[in-house]
This record gives sequence, C-alpha cells and structure tokens, in this order.
Amino acid sequence: MYYSADIGVIGGSGLYELGKEVKKIEVDTPYGKPSDEVSLLKVGAKTIAFIPRHGKEHTLNPSEINYRANIHALKSLGVKAVVSPCCVGSLKFAMKPGDFVVTDQFINLTSGRKDTFFEKPKVNHLSSAHPYDDKLRVLAIEAAKECGIPVHDGGTVMVINGPRFSTVAESRMFALLGADVVNMTQYPEGYLCLEQEIPVVNIALITDYDAGLEGHPDIKPVTNDEVIRVLNENAEKVKALIFKFVEKFEV
Repeated sequence: MYYSADIGVIGGSGLYELGKEVKKIEVDTPYGKPSDEVSLLKVGAKTIAFIPRHGKEHTLNPSEINYRANIHALKSLGVKAVVSPCCVGSLKFAMKPGDFVVTDQFINLTSGRKDTFFEKPKVNHLSSAHPYDDKLRVLAIEAAKECGIPVHDGGTVMVINGPRFSTVAESRMFALLGADVVNMTQYPEGYLCLEQEIPVVNIALITDYDAGLEGHPDIKPVTNDEVIRVLNENAEKVKALIFKFVEKFEV
C-alpha cells in the first residue's frame, strides 16, 4: 500500500508521539531502518509523518541515530517540509530555560556520523551556508507568538556528539565561537534534508544553561533531572507549536 504525508516531524527527547489516533507504518530505506515506526496522523486536511528521533523508548543515543534512514523515509513519503524540534542548552543569559529558539545556523563539532547521501558513484558538494529555510522559520516564529510562547528569532546551535554534557571549558569555548545554544542531534539531520531538497526548520526548546554561564555563579551546570523537569513542563507547548505551524503551512 502506498502512503504519503505533507510534513515530516522528527521528535526529540520527551516527544515520542504527537497523538493517539495514528497509523503506524514500517518504512525500509537503502540506509537501513529509521529510528522507529513512522506515525501518520491527520491535522485538518494535512498529514504529518512523525518519527521519534531516539526511538519511542529513547534507546538511541545521539550518535547511534540513523539520520540518513530517517530523512530518506520522510522523503519517500513525499513530505514538503521537515520540522525538527529538539532540546538545547543555552549559552546566553537572555535565552532562558522554557524559551524557544528558531535557529538559523549550526556549527558542527560531531564526528563519526554518516552525514551524506553523496557517496560514490554520485559525489556532490552542496552549499549549507543557510541551512534552515527562511519561510519556514517565519511560520514557526509566528506560530510560537500566536501560542503565547516566548521565542527567539534566530540563533546558532553548536552540535556536539554527546551523550555527555559539556565541561565548563567547552561551554565557554562554544560561546566564544559564536554559538547561542548547544545540542546533540541537529547535525547531520538538518543538512541531510538539504541534500534531499526538503526545506527544514529547527524549533528548539531551551531546557538549561549548559555548564553554567560566565559571571553567573548562581547558575549551576545542567543535570539530566533538570532537563526532564523542563521538558515535562513544556511538552504540551511543543505540541501546540507544531500543530499551529502545520495549520499555517501551505502545501
């Protein structure tokens, strides 16, 4: 049976489903299996294809995710855009836990990940100067504001291997390099969308202040418990923002 979808959503930590009324399908790709089954759900006249990035039981650490399979699966379903929500640690005092950031740039510090579809015999060199789609970013920011969610327009995400959190020295270095937030999964996910010619937008929930901030000794380094607490407090906001975005997106 042939299935199709209008928009792909790849859920990060704490976002393992978007709804209960879904059709779950297995999708095979030349790159292996995606992180989990793909859930198809209707939002008005549109169909979302949802994949939990870490698997539905959060069994995949950031470097174990089969990013190519996830993106290829969404491409095979015909999605016209990908929404890539994730959790981030802030490197700027003004970007507070509970805020959202619609990033516009990334810096990749990961290693060892399969990060291209362009392997022999087809090798290509693609510009990633502007990795996130500006039109989708505008929609995401408008959606956040309409939902009453504090949102920052633009920001650079530093992508690290994980699963460990940063040292204080690393966090300081990331800020000096011009990053605003830190994450473990935006690369190669966003770039692979570019290779497949799928516009992508990153909507990031700030859960913590990474390893603390210079000049703010009262701000303690991130802990997993703190991340989970902020996630739980904002889980419904993430879903509301995604659904509002989908409502505004024109297929």
